[in-house]
Amino acid sequence: MNKFVKVSAIAAALVAVTACNDNKAEAPVEKPALELKTEEQKAAYSIGVSVASYINKSIEQQAELGLTTDKSLIVSGFTDGIDNKALLTEEQVKEALMAFDKKINEVRTEKAAKDAEKAKEGGVAYLAENAKKEGVTTTESGLQYEVLTAGEGDKPTAADNVTVHYKGTLTDGTPFDSSYDRGQPATFPLGGVIAGWTEGVQLMSPGAKFKFTIPSELAYGERATGSIPAHSTLVFEVELIEVEKAAQQSAPEASEESHSH
Repeated sequence: MNKFVKVSAIAAALVAVTACNDNKAEAPVEKPALELKTEEQKAAYSIGVSVASYINKSIEQQAELGLTTDKSLIVSGFTDGIDNKALLTEEQVKEALMAFDKKINEVRTEKAAKDAEKAKEGGVAYLAENAKKEGVTTTESGLQYEVLTAGEGDKPTAADNVTVHYKGTLTDGTPFDSSYDRGQPATFPLGGVIAGWTEGVQLMSPGAKFKFTIPSELAYGERATGSIPAHSTLVFEVELIEVEKAAQQSAPEASEESHSH
């Protein structure tokens, strides 16, 4: 779930330099004349495409942080570097990249703090409004749930394994995870997930579908996780497919012991 994967400007530059050293061939002046017939030609061209893709992703991530980068200067620097005509010394290049990297980290830290504060304030307001809705129950811990479809059978305990389908969103509807999108339900020990899940799924019977609104303190709290800002209230729709009771999990071992006696 990492929306802003850290991309070092220095690392990007080193990748580009490495690619340049591996490929000294001059690019064709006119693109229509470009032909890729041999494996060597395809490999050389692919190096350039790979470097460009890496740098483009870096630029996109920087843009999400409010930083702009002049692509034409990147191209000029690449061309001058490959022709050994760079306008800056190696030391100046290193200093410039280190300064830019520092700026990126400072902006990222500032943005994360603002996102966390916004998520915290928004979560409190969302929980207050959601609690007023018909069909929504708030537990003592602050977990909110709504029964969308009732189920039948024994409810799981924290010691059991459960198989579920689910989708998770932020309070503004932004999705961050979904087993439906992966086309496969998830199976895990119920005691090994966030507290809101552990508590909430124990209220369900197989076949049930609930909507949970989980306060940040029952989710990831102060910790940002991928695209989920710190202090985020999370919304999940969960469908309980199967419960594997703890007794069933240990049954094979008990059976072997009985045979050994």
